Amino acid sequence: MKQYARPAVFETDPAMTITDLMLARRDRDPAATMVEDQVTPGHWEPISAGALIERVQRIAKGFIGLGVGHGDTVGIMGRTSLEWTLIDLALFYIGAAGVPIYETSSAEQATWIVQDSGMVAAVAELAKHAELIRSVEGWDKPLWLLEAGGLDDLIAQGSSVSDDELEARRLAVKGDDLAALIYTSGTTGRPKGVELTHTNFVTSARNAVVELFHICGTGSRCVLFLPMAHVFARMINVIALSSPAVLGYAPSIATLTDDLQSFHPTFLLVVPRVLEKVYNAAEQKAGHGFKLKLFRWAAKVAITSSREQDSRGGLTPVRHLQYAICRQLVYKKLTKTMGGQLTQAVSGGAPLGERLAHFFRGIGLTVYEGYGLTETTAPTAVNPEKPNKIGTVGRPFPGQAVAVADDGEILAKGPHIFRGYRGNPEATALALQDGWFHTGDVGTLDDDGFVTITGRRKEIIVTAGGKNVAPAILEDRLRGHPLVSQVVVVGDGRPFIGALVTLDYEMVPGWLLAHGKSPLTPEQALIDPDIRASLERAVERTNKAVSRAESIREFRIIPGDFTEANGYLTPSLKVKRSLVLKDFAHEVDRLYAEAAAKKARGQAAN
Repeated sequence: MKQYARPAVFETDPAMTITDLMLARRDRDPAATMVEDQVTPGHWEPISAGALIERVQRIAKGFIGLGVGHGDTVGIMGRTSLEWTLIDLALFYIGAAGVPIYETSSAEQATWIVQDSGMVAAVAELAKHAELIRSVEGWDKPLWLLEAGGLDDLIAQGSSVSDDELEARRLAVKGDDLAALIYTSGTTGRPKGVELTHTNFVTSARNAVVELFHICGTGSRCVLFLPMAHVFARMINVIALSSPAVLGYAPSIATLTDDLQSFHPTFLLVVPRVLEKVYNAAEQKAGHGFKLKLFRWAAKVAITSSREQDSRGGLTPVRHLQYAICRQLVYKKLTKTMGGQLTQAVSGGAPLGERLAHFFRGIGLTVYEGYGLTETTAPTAVNPEKPNKIGTVGRPFPGQAVAVADDGEILAKGPHIFRGYRGNPEATALALQDGWFHTGDVGTLDDDGFVTITGRRKEIIVTAGGKNVAPAILEDRLRGHPLVSQVVVVGDGRPFIGALVTLDYEMVPGWLLAHGKSPLTPEQALIDPDIRASLERAVERTNKAVSRAESIREFRIIPGDFTEANGYLTPSLKVKRSLVLKDFAHEVDRLYAEAAAKKARGQAAN
């Protein structure tokens, strides 16, 4: 078993808690801005570290007055917001644990989380969130509705709680106490409740501030827009609030462009799909004719320039000239739409295409790809500033270790690993063996400790010819085409690899206009020969990344899309592969039946 470990930069006191990190930030400079609150669209109001901690303490007193005890769990359902953070920090303060419910969760998902977690109370942002929680059978616990002034009502519950009582509760919290109960996305079945401790968060946050100080150091600014219900955003929240960075919160990706332009972040937390959308939207905005050719040339220059930085350590004189022209005509305009100061981003949750990573670095936005799961309190590996090995997910943080088992599975070890699945000792025993967490992902590990993820163990496809194929490589590359929304590669037990493809209907009108075509209905787009031909060329480019035996031979464009609303995407935008394969089995059968018929016609013609 190949493994790579890094020594800890410091030893973390086992008694240290997340609250200790926040108070240390306040004590260093109480007047320094910690967060900015968007009070009206485009207007951000600074809140100092001292003022923020004071708000947290008032909410913590409210929970104490209500009777929330040490080790209790409290549900939080709503969009990413300052209020979400204040509630989470208040629960940390008194030794209780927040249980996030995605604001897009179905009634069935919410019911499972509410009942399995044993929450003693809940906070909901909107009336529809409160209604969903109250609909759970047996719900008779306190619930506060933020849009109806619920936070003030909660604070009022603590009017008789003294400062001494609050401090006693804080001091009673230890590192091995439960800090968060986060449910997995449920791509392979019912979500499991992951129990994360204060030590899990503290060690990751302290290591991250050291490892990523070039991102979250003095002068850094970040807008969080990914769901706080996801461990990725939750961890970045703790990292930023314990570092000199200033945070802002955006409740919806729909307003993200406006929020970026008014907040002017220096770094972002993203998932690859967001970067794909940014690129595709920029290409579509270029229109057609000369402007489109200019954009595509500039994109090629950006990618080539980034690659030359790795291979040559710098640019050739010709490339310098090309880059200068592209920067004035294209790159500056694109970076301006992202706030004008954005230079760095951390990407996780899914693989980031190498071409896309080079493009963004080429225009001035370096994307540091990382890797982690809920069970690893988010980051277990991330690319450092130097060397940033594009195509890998980086190396383990200080004090952590990564290994690759003989069967290719990625294993992780360290103080950032969760303590177990709630009420599920069998699943815990399977995941935690001999001190290692078995991630279920497969990949490779180079001699410098950089990890490359090739797919999920349970998703490996074995064709009829016995070829093992990791679908993620193909899916990620093909999904980069502007017309493609989602891709599911198929072929288990079949003679060759195929794919189900859904169209991105937001991008279709612009693509048609750029190609001089009349508008099409969604039904017409499915069978349009030019769209089909464009996707065929995209499949050819995708196949260059793999051997012929692993390549996509046939694909079907299927109606509709895979979304959170219809249950085929998790809130973290992962496709529920097993559900898609079950519900679209007829489409898979048609793909192979039509391929067999086409082959038979070809043989007959010969």
